[in-house]
Amino acid sequence: MDRKTPSRFQLISAFAAVYIVWGSTYLAIKYAIISFPPFLMAGFRFLISSVIIFGIARFFSKEKIKLAYWKDAFIVGGALLLGGNGGVVWAEQVVPSGLTALIVATVPIWMVLFDWMHPHGNKPTLKIVLGLAFGFTGLLIMISPSSILSGESVNLYGAGALLVATCAWAWGSVYSRHTNFPKSKLLTVAMEMAAGGLLLVLTGSLFGEWNNLHLTQLTPNSITAFIYLIAVGSVIGFTAYIWLLEAAGPAKASTYAYVNPVIAVILGWLIAGEELSGRIIVSALFIILGVVFIITKKEFFKFRKGTK
Repeated sequence: MDRKTPSRFQLISAFAAVYIVWGSTYLAIKYAIISFPPFLMAGFRFLISSVIIFGIARFFSKEKIKLAYWKDAFIVGGALLLGGNGGVVWAEQVVPSGLTALIVATVPIWMVLFDWMHPHGNKPTLKIVLGLAFGFTGLLIMISPSSILSGESVNLYGAGALLVATCAWAWGSVYSRHTNFPKSKLLTVAMEMAAGGLLLVLTGSLFGEWNNLHLTQLTPNSITAFIYLIAVGSVIGFTAYIWLLEAAGPAKASTYAYVNPVIAVILGWLIAGEELSGRIIVSALFIILGVVFIITKKEFFKFRKGTK
């Protein structure tokens, strides 16, 4: 993986991976944490994935890993995997997978804000401001007090954890473009996963999750979901996303939020019997419309050479 201008085929393949694969991981997480403690499950997932990706990276590159690289690996890995993915995994104990995907769909909104706040970031246009307004309106519809009183309650602790997770993921994605990492993107992904996986395991240990991990009680569904998250969600999906952050930039890379909620809600409804209420549909329309306003451009697959 070098820094040459990516081909259209590479871009379409990478976008397809984060669009479709990550839309299905919300339901996979739901099944995985049925018998796995959440933080330990996520930590083991990324530690195992890092070993696999490191092995693949070493096949293509013999680049030396400098000690200085690990600082940014722990910062980005901590933001994306501990703060972002860890928050999602914890929240899915109390929030349906489809609803989780809808809240996570606000990631592009936070990316715009964090990119604007960065010293070399971009000031939002009127179109982006309108997108922010639509996105936050959708979020308010989803977790409004009136909807809670009417009986369609959303766990506020879970929703709060998801908001923190989306902010952490967005900040880490923007920060990752201004870091000191190996030229090999595979090595970069492996380092970030190793660092984030270690932080997740440490967090699980602090929460006493080892006491709740019983290997003999792991269900077949949880084990299958865990393997799927490693092989498909991490090795394919996360690698494609990190590559897209550099090849296309944070705004375009975050367009996975278009399709992920739709796939997650449909799968959650069809397979797990999760709620598909009118309120959720309306909030989804506002959130996705906000995302469209923010990151849609006329010429979608034209990217600047040397984007970093």
